Amino acid sequence: MKRKFGNYPGWERVIEREYAKTYLETTDFRGYVTLLHTIKVAAPLNVCYLDSKCPILDDGYMWLQHFPAGQHFGMITVFDQDENIVQWYIDICQEIGTENGIPWLDDLYLDIVVLPTGELITLDEVELQEALDDQIITKDQYDSAWCEYTRLKRLIEQNKFVLFDLSKEHKELLKTILE
Repeated sequence: MKRKFGNYPGWERVIEREYAKTYLETTDFRGYVTLLHTIKVAAPLNVCYLDSKCPILDDGYMWLQHFPAGQHFGMITVFDQDENIVQWYIDICQEIGTENGIPWLDDLYLDIVVLPTGELITLDEVELQEALDDQIITKDQYDSAWCEYTRLKRLIEQNKFVLFDLSKEHKELLKTILE
């Protein structure tokens, strides 16, 4: 499993950055939230979804990451330089924790991308299966990833996934404390 940190250490593509984090405990969310503001990048980063190119990183982009306490997922909201949401990227994970005050998650391969149009894209099913086949993860971890995926997909389809609604509010909060 890959451990992903909220401050994106060693990401050489990002030349100049600002970073902020906070811990929130509200009725709607409990956990860490981080914000990476990419002032300058070495090169833009694009991904392809549904036969379309989607820019996910460039100068002035912001990546807001939620690390909900006691949950088995994290979410990155990507904002472009005009602060429009480009995508929500949900990592199914084994565990969330902190190291030296920096939140992290242990990625369980399976991901959900939701575009502002409402389209839902499932990613990395093959990698999850390969991790099981290669005994990198256990059958319990494999089953847990699919169970969490199913739960989250149902919430998204029922418009009950509250982090989508909190993304802009949390970005604005963290912008006030950027380093």
